[in-house]
Amino acid sequence: MFLNSDHIYLRALEPADLDFLYALENDYAVWHVGNTLTPYSRAVLETYLENAALDIFTVKQLRLVICNQVHAAIGAIDLFDFDPLHQRAGIGIMIAAAERGNGHGAEALRLLLNYCRQTLQLHQVYCSVTASNLPSIQLFTKAGFQQVGVRKDWLRTPEGWDDVIEFQRLL
Repeated sequence: MFLNSDHIYLRALEPADLDFLYALENDYAVWHVGNTLTPYSRAVLETYLENAALDIFTVKQLRLVICNQVHAAIGAIDLFDFDPLHQRAGIGIMIAAAERGNGHGAEALRLLLNYCRQTLQLHQVYCSVTASNLPSIQLFTKAGFQQVGVRKDWLRTPEGWDDVIEFQRLL
């Protein structure tokens, strides 16, 4: 398998991922990061899964499921805002709460960056991280992303306003 390491692998979405995706997308604790205000229905997610198999050049995004070596889905990693002309894309990552803090996010990011460089031949990737999300800031910084800006009071959370840090990495 091309997108794998010793501990995890990345794979395309499958119809069987509906329950996992439903739980991931409807996790209220992280809605503010994705600008979500309402839950996703199973019907909406089924439609999304039907269209997820379309080519990244057509839909301008790609979601891959992060799986451990016993084939359990433990997260998702996304490319979005894919721009083949300017050879760039945004990256987002979500690890299930029970799996956080054990290096799976870093491995998934490393695999995705290799895919971006070698297969998609991207020149750069970027991400936006809330200033209060220290694990994600550390993840992207360790992966070679550079802070290129801060959006002040960008997201309103239950705790108040949060800045968003913009990161970029040239490949």
